[in-house]
Amino acid sequence: MATCTINEVECEFEDGQSILAVAEAHGIEIPYYCWHPGLSVAANCRMCLAEIAAPNPRNDGKVETIPKLLPTCQTPAADGQIITTRSAKARSNQNSVMEMLLLNHPIDCPICDQAGECGLQDYAYKYGRTGKRFCEEKITQPKKDIGPHVLLYSDRCIMCTRCVRFTDEITGTGELLIDGRGATESIDVFPGQALDNPLSGCVVDICPVGSMIDKDFLFVQRVWYLKSTPSIDGLTASGDNIILEHNDGEMYRIKPRENAAINRWWITDELRYGWHFINDETRCLMPSIKNSPAFEDHAADTAWDTAEAAAIEGLQSAGHIAALISPMLSCEDAWHLGVLARAIDPNAVLAVGPVPFSGQDMTMKDGFVIRSEKAPNARGVRRVLESLGGDVLEADAFTRMLSSDASIRGVMLTGNYPSEWVTPEFATAVGTERFTTMIDTLPNALTSTCDVVLPAATWMEKAGTFENATGLLQSFKQAVRPKRWAKSESQIGIDLLAMHQGDATQAYCDTATRQAMADAGLGVMTSDVHHPCESHTQAESDMHLIVL
Repeated sequence: MATCTINEVECEFEDGQSILAVAEAHGIEIPYYCWHPGLSVAANCRMCLAEIAAPNPRNDGKVETIPKLLPTCQTPAADGQIITTRSAKARSNQNSVMEMLLLNHPIDCPICDQAGECGLQDYAYKYGRTGKRFCEEKITQPKKDIGPHVLLYSDRCIMCTRCVRFTDEITGTGELLIDGRGATESIDVFPGQALDNPLSGCVVDICPVGSMIDKDFLFVQRVWYLKSTPSIDGLTASGDNIILEHNDGEMYRIKPRENAAINRWWITDELRYGWHFINDETRCLMPSIKNSPAFEDHAADTAWDTAEAAAIEGLQSAGHIAALISPMLSCEDAWHLGVLARAIDPNAVLAVGPVPFSGQDMTMKDGFVIRSEKAPNARGVRRVLESLGGDVLEADAFTRMLSSDASIRGVMLTGNYPSEWVTPEFATAVGTERFTTMIDTLPNALTSTCDVVLPAATWMEKAGTFENATGLLQSFKQAVRPKRWAKSESQIGIDLLAMHQGDATQAYCDTATRQAMADAGLGVMTSDVHHPCESHTQAESDMHLIVL
């Protein structure tokens, strides 16, 4: 394989790769602003210029230094090249580019949301000058509200044009343009348009400075306080890889996690901003029993023990039961609840909850698919329930069965949807004559009539596995603790099964559950589950801490 040398490191590369792409693949830092692996090459920031020496075929292959600096983002790697970004000539260019970018910059880092993850800050520290030579009045630009989710701070913009190329090449919606020329040019929206495409929040991710700002995250939290947890889209069937960012048990934002085979570098606004239901003021946070005093004055353990005892006693006494397992739950949740139902009643009816759809699948210009199916794990839940034996009903068939089969005297229902999911037809079919246990996150049309309501955790508050629309199994980790007294459906299933069998309860463990599922015939749960990459480490500060 062909090789080149970048900053004294020998690198193998494939034909057609740019020098910058080769450096990125080998973990070698070359500073850049305008280049992005998912966008076309603009080569306009000039930050990545390097001094390159290459064999000259006109001089018997002798290695000669090319007189001018070349942009590594645009220059193809060639066998025998020697590239450096550390020579005096390359360093001088980096200093000059940083000086130019900071000429009119407001230097408002203390109030900028990008502070702490800003390329301008990082490169000013690594490659900038130590002093300022510009003494003239700065050119100022206005702040612009360019869409429902994004603010544009034009003063901070360095004209890398990533956002413009994104709307042209990825979404194909083309809302953004470059207005003006020279020192006064700026990014803007076309007259009468707004940045309002299904992936609009991605321009905030790809902006290397604090120019594109997310309204939802504006002045909410400093990024250096945030902890990151790898996760999977818990709202649609896409299986998009994401990062949940949180601090002190509170969620603050969702960002995309790169996965070339699924979502590349992008996520939808639907996912990015659709998680706030976990903080809904009406959320179910305390177990309750119909026609019983509230548990506000009880300890958490007492409340749960009492409610779970009522749930297991009611289901046991019902005789023949049915369980509706929501497609919003993980494979592990479905397993524990399915095993519980069959332990109580070997002939228990199992069904997959209603799968929401909205419109049709939408394919963006670059091939990114927005799924119309708004449930993350319908296929995984069905796979798990089918492994327990017997027919697995769909939601419509389950509703019809409840309406016609009076032998079913106990029902266990699960929801965990981000909005109302109980239809009038379903509520009528469940009725009030059967003993009903509801495990859910938000109040619905049945929570006020159910015999027992147990508060459940959202996907951000637990660990598990989802199977997406293409059949790919992916695990995700717990980011924050469940709100107040809520528990994961897996833990609820474990607790109720222990009560039913008279055993001591155990704490839920996702890896142990996957192994138990594999031992019971679901080998894919240990062989085919894709786990998040563990290579990402917490960044360490360049500053030295001095204890006074």
